[in-house]
Amino acid sequence: MAAAPQVGGLADAVFDHAEDDPGRVALARKDGQGRWQDVTSAQFRDEVLALARGLLAHGVRFGDRVALMCRTRYEWTLFDFALWTVGAHSVPVYPTSSAEQVYWMLHDSEVSACMVEHEDHAMTIGSVIDRLPQLKRLWQLDAGAVAELFEAGAHIDDDVVHRHRRAVTPDSIATIIYTSGTTGRPKGCVITHSNFMFESDTMVGRWEPVFHSRPGDEAATLLFLPLSHVFGRMVEVAAIRGRVKLGHQPVLQASALLPDLASLRPTFILAVPYIFEKVFNAARRKAETEGRAGAFDKAVEVAVKYAEALEHRAFGLGPGPSAGLRVQHQLFEKLVYAKVRDAMGGRLRHAMSGGSGMDRRLGLFFAGAGVTIYEGYGLTESTAAATANPPERTRYGTVGQPIPGTTVHIAEDGEIWLHGGHIFSGYLNDPKATDAVLHDEWLATGDLGALDEDGYLTITGRKKEILVTSGGKSVSPAALEERVRAHPLVAQCLVVGNDRPYIAALVTVDPEAVDHWLTIQGKAPLPPAELVRDPDLEMEIRRAVVAANTLVSKSESIRTFRILAHPFSEEHGLLTPSLKLKRKAIETAYADEVDALYQ
Repeated sequence: MAAAPQVGGLADAVFDHAEDDPGRVALARKDGQGRWQDVTSAQFRDEVLALARGLLAHGVRFGDRVALMCRTRYEWTLFDFALWTVGAHSVPVYPTSSAEQVYWMLHDSEVSACMVEHEDHAMTIGSVIDRLPQLKRLWQLDAGAVAELFEAGAHIDDDVVHRHRRAVTPDSIATIIYTSGTTGRPKGCVITHSNFMFESDTMVGRWEPVFHSRPGDEAATLLFLPLSHVFGRMVEVAAIRGRVKLGHQPVLQASALLPDLASLRPTFILAVPYIFEKVFNAARRKAETEGRAGAFDKAVEVAVKYAEALEHRAFGLGPGPSAGLRVQHQLFEKLVYAKVRDAMGGRLRHAMSGGSGMDRRLGLFFAGAGVTIYEGYGLTESTAAATANPPERTRYGTVGQPIPGTTVHIAEDGEIWLHGGHIFSGYLNDPKATDAVLHDEWLATGDLGALDEDGYLTITGRKKEILVTSGGKSVSPAALEERVRAHPLVAQCLVVGNDRPYIAALVTVDPEAVDHWLTIQGKAPLPPAELVRDPDLEMEIRRAVVAANTLVSKSESIRTFRILAHPFSEEHGLLTPSLKLKRKAIETAYADEVDALYQ
């Protein structure tokens, strides 16, 4: 367990590391030709200091709030640590936020300055700036903002910056992170320097051995989660404080991500299940294209059995893989498993997954293929992870045990309550909402779960998402949706049935997977409106629904479903930036389709 910090703030690590080991490679950033360039701890310290001087020159003061509206880039991390150096509070804004969302966050947090990535973001701010009289400064990265700030602060003495830095205490506010808002208006979570230090130092202290491919090598990670989300921010802070080489990738799509994984070659990544599903499905499609689908599926079975045998041994339930299983596993090592790892850069042996539930079988496959994925659970209000699977005893299909220093309690109604040094101090300007979730420093999460005899947590649903049919049956949609989504053709699944006679589902398909499937089936490409009526596609999706229904009783099962022509998207307001479904928005947008399920 990390000791509660007594003095200082997050930026101190930048200066301490540069003093201790100035030549150590701290980050990697791309040059104009797209090549990775190393950034030493001394170089990063110098840039943070120069930017901090520029912020002071532009009027940013201790306790001011500065919004960051940008994709995951090196400059975001630079701004974060420069703002923390002068004692300012960063306010992350999702780069896809609408003008009204931007207005609300900047107004509610009384932001006095804003960094945006490009002109589109600047225009979004510009469309509401007349209602933001407190907003005095706007910097645009792609218009040379960093160089402009470096130059502006050149005349300011370093001691002025350090006086600000030394005034930061662990209880100082570090950031205001707005919840992504699956329901209602986003609320600003007040996260302190202490919250981040406790969280990141605990994670590094407990999981640092698995940051490496092998003992003694350089630890490196590629951050592609949005930095506007608490998970991405925790990775950023933990990498800097834990001396893990950090690279950034702004596009959370396999086509952009896989080349950067191959070039940076991280030893450890933190991701959402979507990424691992994409890697697995791409490998499966490649094998099918090459006529090796049968061998790939056999390799999957062997990997799952192998990992399951190791899991049983870790918990004292078995002797481990048999001699025959070890021989089969070795056979598929070069044929399949090494190629899956190569797709993620080749050095990756461990990963952490959060944000939503991961299918147990998928976790077992990756473990059997040589990449152990530690699934965890947390919220913005808990500064990311509150639980995670321990390296030596991973129980696949659960979100692990409480991280050191955290206590998990299951209330009588099944709600998960959390306590620890990473629990936020409340919602900005909203004492009523704060009082609703904080009870004597315990956080009532709104999530439902169960602890097994070994203290491993399983998420069973969310209180607000429990569906109650007109017959009075309560159904948690999460497990059904996760199992349907496990089918390679399925992109998303939304289970409906509140105040309806039975449970049904809206299903979207993965365009890339469907194109491959059509080719394998010998079918010509179909426009979306025709594709969703294809009887063979309907049969495939029905298989996924039948598999999901094996998890529940008949009264809780999906009776019927509708395939939609287009996936739910963040652009249309149907997904949060962390890819969670906005249930009410989807049901409103597809009200006719939902009604048709009950006719």
